[in-house]
Amino acid sequence: MKGSVLKNYIIFFQVMHFLFSMDGNYINPIISGAHPDPSICRVGDDFYIVNSSFEYFPGLPIHHSKDLVNWELIGHGLHREDQCNGDMNLVDVQSDGGIHAPTIRFHKGTFYIITTNVYNSGDGEPGLMRNFIITAKDPTGPWSKPHIIDGAPGIDPDIFFDTDGKVYFTGTHNPGDMNSNGIGEIWIQELDIKKWKLKGERKTVWDGVFGCCTEGPHIYKEHGLYYLLVAEGGTGKNHAVMMAASEDIYGPYEENPRNPVLTTRHVTNDYFVNSTGHADMIELPDKRWYMVSLGKRNDLDGDANMGRETYLVPMTWEPTIVKWQQVSDTKWEPVRYLFPVASPYTGKVERYETLPFENKIQYIDNSFIDDFTSSELNLEWTFIRVPQSNTLSLQSKPGALRLFSKPEIIEDRKRFSMIGFRQRESDFDYEVKMNFIPEDDKVESGIIHYQKEWNYLTSTIFKENKRFYLEQKLKEKGKNEKSLKRILLKGYENNIIFKVESKKNTYTYYFSLDDGATFSYFNSVNAVKMLDRNYTGALLGLFSTSNGIESKDYADFEWIRYKDYLR
Repeated sequence: MKGSVLKNYIIFFQVMHFLFSMDGNYINPIISGAHPDPSICRVGDDFYIVNSSFEYFPGLPIHHSKDLVNWELIGHGLHREDQCNGDMNLVDVQSDGGIHAPTIRFHKGTFYIITTNVYNSGDGEPGLMRNFIITAKDPTGPWSKPHIIDGAPGIDPDIFFDTDGKVYFTGTHNPGDMNSNGIGEIWIQELDIKKWKLKGERKTVWDGVFGCCTEGPHIYKEHGLYYLLVAEGGTGKNHAVMMAASEDIYGPYEENPRNPVLTTRHVTNDYFVNSTGHADMIELPDKRWYMVSLGKRNDLDGDANMGRETYLVPMTWEPTIVKWQQVSDTKWEPVRYLFPVASPYTGKVERYETLPFENKIQYIDNSFIDDFTSSELNLEWTFIRVPQSNTLSLQSKPGALRLFSKPEIIEDRKRFSMIGFRQRESDFDYEVKMNFIPEDDKVESGIIHYQKEWNYLTSTIFKENKRFYLEQKLKEKGKNEKSLKRILLKGYENNIIFKVESKKNTYTYYFSLDDGATFSYFNSVNAVKMLDRNYTGALLGLFSTSNGIESKDYADFEWIRYKDYLR
């Protein structure tokens, strides 16, 4: 996969995807694979999206687009260890903790990301919700250290820059207690961005429509009104986007009578996506509007191993009667507010939608290839928590990623030796070439399909009595890790190519000991074994462990190749 071969491979698939996109439509999701809670902003003709990252590191992935449908990962808001320790702990953060629901905004030459780090020590003490802001002049970074906003309860904060120069923090709290962490009610308070402190009076402004899990607020000022957009109904199939409006930022807010603005709670379980919600809106230079939201595909048992992804729908504004006012003893007149109508013609997220801009094409290229010739790690690679400083090297062996074997096994709060990238489709091919000759018998290295510490599949090589074995292990939630298959690798010298084919909800594993000339079948696993219905999606990656002992062993990975297929 070096040189011209690699280039030809990339060009071939780009052409194939180009031909697929010639029909004038784009395909949802627009950012696939574990990219929930999207927030969007526009600077001139440039669009930027940031997503939740939970315990992943680097955190807060930032994508850029010129046309709303072709997105490039350009950096991360949390990209240094000094941003992620102390009160901002992502070192031993619990699974499904970490970074929740950011908001990205641009104001007077500066980008702002405001979000929450949810940390639970695991010792029975109440969890910490650290709401913080990071800033940058360039969205590619560097981003500042977090500015923690003291006295700000809840999660999913929003930052709003009003036209009068005031800045507002919008957050959540438990119903009836504006100083408690949680969700259910929305509060607003003025924010001093020079001192990074809240000031003035805090006011609770809305508890949503149904009073269930009201969260994810965003404030907008349009049409002479303040608009409050929220998520509601939990993150499952009752997820929905609701809106209210007010003439004053502190309310009272008049509920949109046509709520929900966006949901899939009313469609069949056979529809291609469910759980749409947690949205943000953006105005185009030509005054048209679009909305981004999260959603989960119905590829597998009403869910998908990609987790929650980013979707795009057109929207418009339409007048709606919110109340009647008496203008005389005998006459009443309606009060109309403009409210958004998402996906105006169908009312739901569509798999195929008209491209936002004429003479543009959606280049669907979900292939990922890395031959590790760069001096820096590709932005697509991610870790579970902030990695140990000596986890890997791109310099030890030129043209390879060296992954060092660490004592840690896959457990909650541990920084085990693993690196991966987001699975983007249910159907895919994944190949990895590894060079591995361990000294210690307890060391194992290979590939991993990781959903959580309670849901993963490993295919690794280990040595026992001077013989080499290939073993596949499965961990399912609530069950002990178990060996699915173990074989003696006759003829193994130091190189192996792992190959995974995923189709028809089955992962099929192969291996080659002759540099890809021939492949041998190893095992097949139902994809539901990897399914986790929590916050994050699956990673495909590389893994090594010395299983509790100190070791100088390592594995060299020469290249990885990933290609997926649309259903």
